Amino acid sequence: MITFIVKGGWVMYPIILGSVIGFAIVIERFLVFRGMRFDTFKFIQQIFKDLKNNEVDKALEACNTIDHPVAVIFKIGIERRNLPAQRLEKILEQTGNNQIQKLEKNLGALVSIVGIEPMLGFLGTITGLIRAFMSWEQAGANVTVSALASGIYEAMITTAAGLIIAIPLYLCYNYFVSRIKVTANELTNHGIQLLEAIAELKGLEK
Repeated sequence: MITFIVKGGWVMYPIILGSVIGFAIVIERFLVFRGMRFDTFKFIQQIFKDLKNNEVDKALEACNTIDHPVAVIFKIGIERRNLPAQRLEKILEQTGNNQIQKLEKNLGALVSIVGIEPMLGFLGTITGLIRAFMSWEQAGANVTVSALASGIYEAMITTAAGLIIAIPLYLCYNYFVSRIKVTANELTNHGIQLLEAIAELKGLEK
C-alpha cells in the first residue's frame, strides 16, 4: 500500500486526507442514525393514548426518554399545547426544520469530498502523463518502458484511488439523504396528527 501511495505522487496525499475526513463523517453519521432506531408507530400511538386519557405528564415523560426528532417535536408540542393553533403549528415546523438540519450536519462536506476525490484522481492522471511525456522527450529515441513507468503509475494509481474512495462515500451519502427524507416525512405527518390530538385534548379540558 505504501508503495502505491509513493508511486501515486503528491496528489495521493490530498486524496488520502479527503478519504480520512469522508469516512470519519460517514462513521459519525451512521452512529447518529443507528441511535434513532426505535418503533415510531408504537411510540406515537402511546402518546396519543396518553393525551386522549388526559395524562399529559405521562406523555411528556415518554418523550424525554426517547432520543429521536419525532419525540422532540412531540415534547415541544405538548409543552406548548395552550398556544393558538397557528402559532403552535409554526413552532412545530421550525422545530422539525432544526431537527432535519442536525441530521444533515457535515453532509455538505461529505458530498464535496465525493466530488473532489475523482477530480484529484484526474489531476493525478494529467500530472502523471506530463511526467511520462517529459521523460519521453528527454530520452528521445532511446525511451524505454521503465523511463515512462513512474508517470504512468502516477496517472493510473491516482485515478483509481479517487474513484475507489468516492464510490462508497457517494453510496453512504445517498443512504443518509434517503433516511433524512423519511424522517422529514415522519415529522410532517406526525406533527399534523399531534396538532389534531392537542385540539382534542383542549376540548377535553374545557
